[in-house]
Amino acid sequence: MSDDAVRQDGIGEPDDLDRLWTPHRMAYIRGESKPADASAGQCPFCRIPTLDDADGLVVRRGRLAFAVLNLYPYAPGHLMVCPYRHLADYTETTAEEAIEIGELTKQAMHTVRAVSGARGFNLGMNQGEVAGAGIAAHLHQHVVPRWPGDQNFMPIIGRTKTLPELLTETRDLFAGAWVD
Repeated sequence: MSDDAVRQDGIGEPDDLDRLWTPHRMAYIRGESKPADASAGQCPFCRIPTLDDADGLVVRRGRLAFAVLNLYPYAPGHLMVCPYRHLADYTETTAEEAIEIGELTKQAMHTVRAVSGARGFNLGMNQGEVAGAGIAAHLHQHVVPRWPGDQNFMPIIGRTKTLPELLTETRDLFAGAWVD
């Protein structure tokens, strides 16, 4: 073997990076519980409203849409606002659905600010699989709270971050403090 050959022996050389192991994220990486197809029958966002709020991590229910914690959050307090109706594209919403999605998004921001002191937010909808939508068949608006020095947006998309409390605790906190 030449001296230029790459070797992978043991754990390798120290690289001065800290590691935080998050094995629970393997379910997401492996695509476990991901819909087998784009039908409403396979859709988690269609199934969640049939559960009780605590089991579904639902924070708030509206008439046409609901707010739910993200099961695989980019940051602590990451919510999503979803219409009940199974539709993929924002342009398919009715005027009433679009208004309620917007209102629930505003209410989520007020609530998260009141509860956790978030100083900013990333809001967005990934429209289509090529745009990064994990569940492309059902529209969902991300509401991601941000704090000074917490993390850069690009690593949020590609990396795992720590969460300071269980999702059930966050759901209870937000649901109890929801700001209409």
